[in-house]
Amino acid sequence: MSEEKKPARSPTPGTSRKASAKSSRSRAREFALQALYQHLVGRNDAVAIDAFTRDLSGFHKADSVHYDALLHGSIREAAELDALIVPLLDRKLAEISPIEHAVMWIGAYEFLHALDVPWRVVLNECIELAKDFGGTDGHKYVNAVLNGLAPKLRGAEVEADRARLRNPV
Repeated sequence: MSEEKKPARSPTPGTSRKASAKSSRSRAREFALQALYQHLVGRNDAVAIDAFTRDLSGFHKADSVHYDALLHGSIREAAELDALIVPLLDRKLAEISPIEHAVMWIGAYEFLHALDVPWRVVLNECIELAKDFGGTDGHKYVNAVLNGLAPKLRGAEVEADRARLRNPV
């Protein structure tokens, strides 16, 4: 089973994947989300956030290289990521919850820099993060924004996917 494939969802509605079933990259995204939230809300320094996050229970099961890229890359490229996201919003960026904002940073960053991760995996992982940590319908907003961003950042991959769906072999 490839690292990015997810096991079947729990049959109980509203429940997430069991923690033991999560890939190391999924865990990295969760820790990066928590760290980016601290940055967005508390304006805490990335180095201090990183040190704190690495001490959290379960961090050893996360892909620390992917976590580093997401945390430090998203903070370093925050202005560029926001510039990509803002045109797709129906409200001011300041009105977006910090969780959804951080999830959109993760998605945009992965679209740009984690080319080994298929765009649909990035989208699905971000939707799951928003479901698990965000507001009631935050995942729908994240889905809409990242679905709008994917063709801009992964155009050839998105088009190939859509063509495959239109003309199955």
